[in-house]
Amino acid sequence: MRRRTPPPPSPLPQLHGVDPVRVRLPAAGGWATVRGHLVERLAAGEAVIDGMLDAGRIVDADGRPVARDTAYVPGMYVWFHRELADEERVPFPIEVVHRDEHVVIADKPHFLATTPRGSHVAETALARLRRDLGVPALSPAHRLDRLTAGLVLFTVRPEERGAYQSLFRDRQVTKEYEAVAPYDPGLDLPRTVCSRIVKERGVLAAQEVAGEPNAVSRVELVEHRDGRARYRLLPRTGQTHQLRVHMNALGVPILGDPLYPVVTGPVAPGDFRRPLQLLARTLEFTDPITGRRHRFVSSRVLRSWSSYDDWAAG
Repeated sequence: MRRRTPPPPSPLPQLHGVDPVRVRLPAAGGWATVRGHLVERLAAGEAVIDGMLDAGRIVDADGRPVARDTAYVPGMYVWFHRELADEERVPFPIEVVHRDEHVVIADKPHFLATTPRGSHVAETALARLRRDLGVPALSPAHRLDRLTAGLVLFTVRPEERGAYQSLFRDRQVTKEYEAVAPYDPGLDLPRTVCSRIVKERGVLAAQEVAGEPNAVSRVELVEHRDGRARYRLLPRTGQTHQLRVHMNALGVPILGDPLYPVVTGPVAPGDFRRPLQLLARTLEFTDPITGRRHRFVSSRVLRSWSSYDDWAAG
């Protein structure tokens, strides 16, 4: 099998911890100029593209500005920095639990996205850590939902990222989550939940559908009081929203969940009240580079358990 040629290195530096956008021109197409393709491909609009071209903000592999009349060359790469909108700062710190020459283990707060996506770009765990630690090559080996707090593994060296990603792909990482949800005395726990979960692009909530299971979670009851319970969740697979979907399917949706069982209206920017009560509590694995056995534990506390009235009041 023929290997793909890797793209050339970016001629642009990171901006506020965010990588520039890279666009590869398709091998087939009827565009006469690079501009023509970008106008058709990007949602920014013709006026914005022209403004970026005129300002020299779109460059080729040598860092030379692309002009409006630059001829279209199939396979050519161009780079640019996206416009960074004013983002609402997530007013909670991201803690570094462990750092060595290979990995950074971060304890992410609720509401902070792991990586740039959609309207969350500079205000993400990845961009913050790159800026704070001065490690521009930092990359995530896996991801947590924006609303979920807890431990995330980042790699320091690009050439080692694949080895750490393989740990998650091959289920060589033991992950333990903690959740607070309603207590149901009739729910028989512990139990293992298996189902098929599908998340369609553009649809907020994932769905359980008929078919071969692709999502497996063990659910254990830790303790309960005042109609609420603290649960230990052990995912064996990593489908989008898996734990949230499975807890909802058991009739005990996680407190603060805006999608399950019902998709609520959008939350206003800056509203950080009542975070989803789901926490990635532990990560345990054997380091594929050093051979050391690691076990990391989040120090975060789910407020609906420690102080329900404060959490409910926002």
